[in-house]
Order: sequence, then structure tokens, then C-alpha cells
Amino acid sequence: MPERNLEFGKFGARGIKGHEAVARQLDNLAGFIAKPVTARCGLMARLHYLTRSDHARAAAREAGLTVTDRTLKAWLDGKQTPNRRNLTRIEDAYRAVRRRNVARYLLGRLNRDGRGTRVEFHPLNQSQVSRPQQRVVSYRTLNARHWDAVVQAWSANDDEALDHAWFDDITTDLGSDYGAYEYVTNIGFAA
Repeated sequence: MPERNLEFGKFGARGIKGHEAVARQLDNLAGFIAKPVTARCGLMARLHYLTRSDHARAAAREAGLTVTDRTLKAWLDGKQTPNRRNLTRIEDAYRAVRRRNVARYLLGRLNRDGRGTRVEFHPLNQSQVSRPQQRVVSYRTLNARHWDAVVQAWSANDDEALDHAWFDDITTDLGSDYGAYEYVTNIGFAA
């Protein structure tokens, strides 16, 4: 049943893909820097995170921040400011490195030595759908025990792999109506 919602929203239903809600929740758990990269303190925090060690610098280069050490030093000293394109690269590199760094920790928290984490599925919003077209979809909970593929896809920022991992490893445990939760208003879990 998943991927059968080819015309999602045709009758007025509203929601987002389940794997997008999961990625949003994992981003919240990762604890990214709250200040925007355009603010001086946000920029400095990201640059310090990306340059605190040789390992961090290598990960930042691998994630796409390919400026010289001299330029990085000028940014850190406040002698230069990055242009808009470099600010985007700094933000992207920071998020990629942060995801990679917290993935193992999040995986341990979510799997909890085989006990898993309770997941709440908040169904899509059908308030604008006329009665004959509405589906019977309700709030559901599930204890998910296998988060490995989900966290790996999230840390790699691979949207397609996250979609497949979410349906193959988590949502199918809902039973025969798992396709009704392809689109949701929210996915909630706390680890």
C-alpha cells in the first residue's frame, strides 16, 4: 500500500511523509546549534565545531567545506566573513558532521539494548476532506526495536534510503494498515 498515494492531497488531506517527520525528530534529538549561521556567534560555534581537531577538519572537508586553512583562520579571527555560498557550505558541512558524530549515540538510545523506543503516529489531517472520501485513520503507537537502518540513512542524509528503512523496518509492524501512515501530521518519539 505505500507509494500508492500518488495524488496525495487531491481531496484536501494534509500531512508530510513519515520519513520526513522522523528526520525532523532525529534532527531535534541531535541538538544542532540554535543560532543561525548568519549570526556571528552561530558562525563561530559552527567553525569551532568543524575545526576543533584534525579529525573534525577532515570530516568537514569530506562534507564539502573545501576552503584553505588560511581562509578558515581569517574567518575564525574575524578578519574576513564568508560569502553567502560559503555560509551555506559551512551549514551543510556542520549538519553532516554533527549527524555523523551523534548517530552512534542516538542508535544506542533508540535501540535501548533491544527494548526499543515507543513511536507515536499522528495521522494525516483530513479536516478539509469531504466525508465520503475520508479514511478511517487513528492515532497509533508502536514499540520500534530496530533503528539501525533508519539512523544510518539519516546520518548519511539519504532521503530515499530513509524512506525505505522507515517502511521496511518500522511502519510494517503496524500490521495491514501500515500504508495509511505513509503521510502523517507528526511522528513522535523520545529517546
